[in-house]
Amino acid sequence: MPRPRKRSAAAAGPDKKGLSGKRTKTENSGEASAKVENSSPQKISDSKNCGKNLSSHWLMKSEPESRLEKGVDVKFGIEDLKAQPKQTACWDGVRNYQARNYLRAMKLEEEAFFYHSNCKEPGIAGLMKIVKEAYPDHTQFEKNSPYYDPSSKKDNPKWSMVDVQFVRMMKRFIPLAELKTYHQAHKGTGGPLKNMVLFTRQRLSIQPLTQEEFDFILSLEEKEPS
Repeated sequence: MPRPRKRSAAAAGPDKKGLSGKRTKTENSGEASAKVENSSPQKISDSKNCGKNLSSHWLMKSEPESRLEKGVDVKFGIEDLKAQPKQTACWDGVRNYQARNYLRAMKLEEEAFFYHSNCKEPGIAGLMKIVKEAYPDHTQFEKNSPYYDPSSKKDNPKWSMVDVQFVRMMKRFIPLAELKTYHQAHKGTGGPLKNMVLFTRQRLSIQPLTQEEFDFILSLEEKEPS
């Protein structure tokens, strides 16, 4: 994924840089955002893959509507990121091994779509970029945080986060329903979205995008909604 700390990091204190924490929360509708992802040890390629740059473009999910988790509002939409100091926040709260490995694979200046999840109309709201590569997620050690993990040790942290910075809003919001229509069509025609992870691994809150997928989605900004 900050509130005055980054997504809705109300309970999770700000990181050392004072960035607000961002909560990538769990989504319903089959495309859960980070937090509710099942954290079963898919440690397959746990640390091995995180060193490899699997992609240079990403899709990152967070919840733009208020939802309390352990008494903390995990809301963090793109407008919340935009309102942060320097429009920058840490993307914390990821508790799925594959999603965490993707965070660890991210490199400076790589771009990501900010995806609104678990809301009335899920979809891509804007663009952000990675401004700090993976480092330990402070919320795993904070007992008052919804993302506290008592099994994680400070000398060997399980969970990581990155810092992201707002780049711009999409010229128009790209809804999930529209992306799904293209995905279904492209499965038959071999188009750019035929294998998009948003539909093949729906519950992952951090997802890689191919250059072709990224460019095609950007091109949709100029088109009338289908």
